[in-house]
Amino acid sequence: MTEIRLSERDSAFVDDLVANRGYRNADEVVAAGLRLLGSEQGKFIELQRLVQEGLDDMATGRVHRYASADEMLDDIKQMSADTKTRARY
Repeated sequence: MTEIRLSERDSAFVDDLVANRGYRNADEVVAAGLRLLGSEQGKFIELQRLVQEGLDDMATGRVHRYASADEMLDDIKQMSADTKTRARY
C-alpha cells in the first residue's frame, strides 16, 4: 500500500471533506482527487492535440483568411447552424 504524507493544511482539508462533504474516509477523498486529475489531464492532452492540429494546418497552408471580423463571425455562426442541423438527423 502506498503511504501518503499530507501537510497539516491538506490533512485538515481532507478531514473537513470527510466530516462535512459526504466522503466516508480519506481514501475516497484521494480517489476523487485522482479521478479529477485524470479528467483534467485528459482535457489537457486533447487541447494539446487540437493545437498541434491547428499548427499543422497552418504549416501546410490549410487556412482561411477573412477580410473582416464580421466575415469570420458569420462563418462561425453558419458552422454552428450546420452542426445543429446535422445533430437533429
